[in-house]
Amino acid sequence: SIGKKLAAILATTKLEPLAQRYPGELSGGQQQRVALARALIVEPQTLLLDEPLSNLDAKLREEMRFEIRRLHDEYRYTTVYVTHDQSEAMTTADLIAVMNGGKIDQLGTPEDIYARPESEFVARFIGASNVVKGTALDATHVAFAGATLKVVGAPLTPGQSAVVAIRQHDIGLSTQAPASPENAIKAVVTRQVYLGAARDYMVEVADGTSLRATTPTETNVPKGSEVWLTLPPERCRALSR
Repeated sequence: SIGKKLAAILATTKLEPLAQRYPGELSGGQQQRVALARALIVEPQTLLLDEPLSNLDAKLREEMRFEIRRLHDEYRYTTVYVTHDQSEAMTTADLIAVMNGGKIDQLGTPEDIYARPESEFVARFIGASNVVKGTALDATHVAFAGATLKVVGAPLTPGQSAVVAIRQHDIGLSTQAPASPENAIKAVVTRQVYLGAARDYMVEVADGTSLRATTPTETNVPKGSEVWLTLPPERCRALSR
């Protein structure tokens, strides 16, 4: 019956205590749940959500993205979820299609898209990687800023330009020279920001390229200091396009 169906959807979306309220008496998150309930009660085969959380504050957005995933798992419909927020995409999706200029640039699981970007656009858009440009020495080595980087990913053509992505939290930063020169680059700190759980550095290497590095808070190096960057070879990903 309609009554049973209504009771079930109110329970699923945790709206039972609010059933007698008017829309104007609901919070933003509650209104979003009502909108979801209205869409789900017709038992759709496909649910299209177009930036559904864009008008909520950060805390509500975080709560609602998990709620949307929970409802998806409970009802097992197909959801097409459009968002500019990479955290929403990573949290809610089984598959992510990264769009660029109206075309799919890369399609894959959240882990594929984040850990194995294929293009400069995807690397910059998901996770805000550093993207550096050098010259391929052989299939797995790139000359960059006076250093040699060993890389993984797309095989390189010697003598050709090469584009390499590395996440800021994968870069090691120290005032001490590393034991091995492999994938080590000298740099100067141009900015340091304390974020509470970490420190966010901007550094400049010999060729003028700026890189971001995120370190534990204990790594406290003032602006203007000379540092060594360590870029782990397994985290330096050569991009195919």
